[in-house]
Amino acid sequence: MNPELKQLYQELIMDHGRQPRNFRKLSPCTHMQQADNPLCGDQLTLYLNVKDGVVQEVAFQGHGCAISMASASMMTQEIKGKSVKDALALFKKFHQLIMSGESSENMGRLAVLSGVKAFPMRVKCATLAWHALEHVLSANDGQAITTE
Repeated sequence: MNPELKQLYQELIMDHGRQPRNFRKLSPCTHMQQADNPLCGDQLTLYLNVKDGVVQEVAFQGHGCAISMASASMMTQEIKGKSVKDALALFKKFHQLIMSGESSENMGRLAVLSGVKAFPMRVKCATLAWHALEHVLSANDGQAITTE
């Protein structure tokens, strides 16, 4: 990767890490999942409003390293408006990207996180919110599991 592109990617991660998008409590919500990474100290709660099989609204709260916060922030932007099926498919593609550093599809802005593969201790940081998403949407076939 050329140095200018690498710098741009780092800036995007730092921007989302410092000013995460959709960082708030979503109340009421149809789905909620807590997640933590004790190795790094990352903790987050993911909130979703799913109606008619579509993610209508998504938000998260928590704290963690820049990679964890950036990944969660970018995830919320990517899944809003997607069907539960498409959000779960995106989880699989993102997981492949993080584990291999490559993807069979264009991952858009999410591709900036592919470099995490080179830092095995950071893979859990980058995938924390995504695993929370996968868990909460896979439970009960994506049906509402909690409301506040």
